[in-house]
Amino acid sequence: MSEIRQRTSGEGDGADKQTPHLSPSTGEPDSEDSDNDDLHDFATAKGNKSPLVQAAPTGTDVTPEILDSVTKNMSQRWRSYTIRFVLSICMITSFFVLLYLGPIALVLLVMGIQLKCFSEIINIGYVVYRSQNLPWFRTLSWYFLVTANYYINGEMIIDQFGVLLQKTDFLIYFLTYHKFISISLYVAGIVAFVCSLKKKYYLRQFTLFGYTHVTLLVVAVGANFLTRLIFEGIFWFFLCTSMIICNDIWAYLFGFFFGKTPLIKLSPKKTWEGYIGGGIATLIYSVIVTSIMVQYDYLVCPIEYSLEKDGLSLDECIRNPVFVLADYVLPKSVQTLLNIVGMPMTTIQMYPITFHSMFLAAFSSLIGPFGGFFASGFKRAFRIKDFGDVFPGHGGFMDRFDCQVIMGAFMYTYVATFIRIPNPQKLLTTIFAMQPEEQLTVLHALCDNLQGKGLIDCNSVYSLR
Repeated sequence: MSEIRQRTSGEGDGADKQTPHLSPSTGEPDSEDSDNDDLHDFATAKGNKSPLVQAAPTGTDVTPEILDSVTKNMSQRWRSYTIRFVLSICMITSFFVLLYLGPIALVLLVMGIQLKCFSEIINIGYVVYRSQNLPWFRTLSWYFLVTANYYINGEMIIDQFGVLLQKTDFLIYFLTYHKFISISLYVAGIVAFVCSLKKKYYLRQFTLFGYTHVTLLVVAVGANFLTRLIFEGIFWFFLCTSMIICNDIWAYLFGFFFGKTPLIKLSPKKTWEGYIGGGIATLIYSVIVTSIMVQYDYLVCPIEYSLEKDGLSLDECIRNPVFVLADYVLPKSVQTLLNIVGMPMTTIQMYPITFHSMFLAAFSSLIGPFGGFFASGFKRAFRIKDFGDVFPGHGGFMDRFDCQVIMGAFMYTYVATFIRIPNPQKLLTTIFAMQPEEQLTVLHALCDNLQGKGLIDCNSVYSLR
């Protein structure tokens, strides 16, 4: 990463400085520096001999001095295991501290991780494609990240807290014109990109343009799914992230001690033993952690605006039915077996969320790792070891959170499809945004409907006319 900083420190937005492209045959600067030459240089690089490959981040084995002193006499295998174990404990402890601090701290955590992941991926493109010759690439990349976050997070905030926004005068414009502002910002970015195009570099610039947008899809949209899970209830965010962490840890341990059978060529160190062992451990973990967390309203209640309190509410809600104990009739075979052992029982009480949790655990174990395999394929394509060098033995932020992207997207979709119940809050958001005359029209239509069902008498309501 230090080499990246050295190579990019001279970048100036709008600068026309260009590093000459030396001819391989003469050593003289090429008069026609083409896109295809640069891409070919990287694609045909053998090992790590290409200057482009050498400039890309490769991770670091530098560890804190105290860890070095403890592990210096260990074999490389056990040294790696010890470093990963200690740093994993530190990261998990930090995560629990942020969990204790509440949803705002978790949202800030997701945003911070998003920024760092985006930075790591963009730096790879910046170095590998020699884009220091191109003005505005990184500036435009970050501009599109800000624009994407303004749109998708703005939609989320309006969806969750539209009523609260209505109570603040200057935010009414944000609520009313959010989509128009978003598309205007994006169009401005397109105009700036077109103005930055340089002859002989068109292919490279459009490649980087697509590279930036794919990165936005993975990082910004993935972070938005995780943020939405926080607002659905801390339970869902914790379950999502902790299942991946649990699977990663136990897959590593099973692979470390019992692994013999390679799982996939993209990641040679992954084994079937680790894959299966991690899956079983995650399934058990899901049942245990769900039975504990479901006891606390603070964890299972969604974050929403309360009309009674005229503020945000977190620990008071009508529980979703999946968080309420329900009776289940045991199969006849199980009843017979229990009678034999002297424990006659026909029904059992369980939280419905337990079954959902087990299904999600199966997904995180069977499909979740493919987010990591996808990242491994990306790194192999660019011939790099890690996305960054933040965590010794672990790589960068993207190396740690690659599986969270696919898990976050799936879990939020699952919750929205199978768990979430109709929420009057969203309807109220729309109604409160109307003019008073329109609100009265809705009120009278609702009264007429309910009166037709014999539920209320609307005469007192009509007297408001």
